Amino acid sequence: MSTEALPPALSQHRRRPVRSIPPRTWILGLAILAAALVAASLTIGLQGDVGYVLPRRAIKVGSMILVAYAVGVSTVLFQTVTSNRILTPSIMGFDALYVLIQTMLVIALGGGALLSLSDPLRFGIEVVLMIGFSFLLYRWLFTGGGKSLHLMLLVGIVFGTMFRGFSSLLQRLIDPSEFLILQDLFFASFNNVDGMLLGCAGTAVALVSGVAWRMRHSFDVLALGRDTAVNLGVDHKRSVTAILVICSVLVAVSTALVGPVTFFGLLVASLAYQLCSNFRHAAVLPIAVLLGVIALVGGQLVLERIFEFDTALSIVIEFVGGLVFLILLLRGAVK
Repeated sequence: MSTEALPPALSQHRRRPVRSIPPRTWILGLAILAAALVAASLTIGLQGDVGYVLPRRAIKVGSMILVAYAVGVSTVLFQTVTSNRILTPSIMGFDALYVLIQTMLVIALGGGALLSLSDPLRFGIEVVLMIGFSFLLYRWLFTGGGKSLHLMLLVGIVFGTMFRGFSSLLQRLIDPSEFLILQDLFFASFNNVDGMLLGCAGTAVALVSGVAWRMRHSFDVLALGRDTAVNLGVDHKRSVTAILVICSVLVAVSTALVGPVTFFGLLVASLAYQLCSNFRHAAVLPIAVLLGVIALVGGQLVLERIFEFDTALSIVIEFVGGLVFLILLLRGAVK
């Protein structure tokens, strides 16, 4: 029997046999692989003073897990609100805002004073500023009745370009030695995460996750569109506002903790949708998080132990995620 003679759903199933695997099987398999990679990252090459080395490794791996969770959940929920699978909070100018904040702090305080600031204080300033900006921008864009994909992309590009241009102008005015300090802050790094900040970030993520858990039943309804959600009794404006707050906190905490990872969320969310036979959030969210853990922990382990590269994992992830973004655009993924 030819593929053309099959019903559309069965034809799609034949073209994508990976989706024939139940989501529970994917979740179990990915969880086992993620746990194995975490254990390997904590134990491989463990020498010297274990009481000193192991806690540092645990903080590093913990930050990767936290970032994978925050970015994966925020991206999937953000795509649910926007009804589009190429948009992420980072693509909408969030990372450019982070660069601008760092640049303005160096201009205002100086590089030495910035580094001498207590980590909790600097972390708090960055989180508050990014949450405020993202919440105001996303609420304005997505809670109105006449939202447009072209408007979303245009606003994101305009804000991102404006932030980058202003940052570039300011960077030309600062001392070269202070610019070197800025360069270290522009790429995501898991090597120098403070344990206290990890605890603060984990607390913030746990609080907003509790809110998300309470409204989890409305996610699938919101994915059907504004009109359908309203007809089914969902308070669309209130639900969207709550999700935007959740996304703002998750991305702000993640970015302030380790730095920007622009295309990482798009990468794990796209792979999660490809693996799921259904697009229910109960399956997509854990798969996206587990894929993020595997990508970060496994990628860092490979770079350190096999290739012995002394480079940031975020550079590799951004390259792959950027390719995925272009592929989605060329395949007509824009809805």
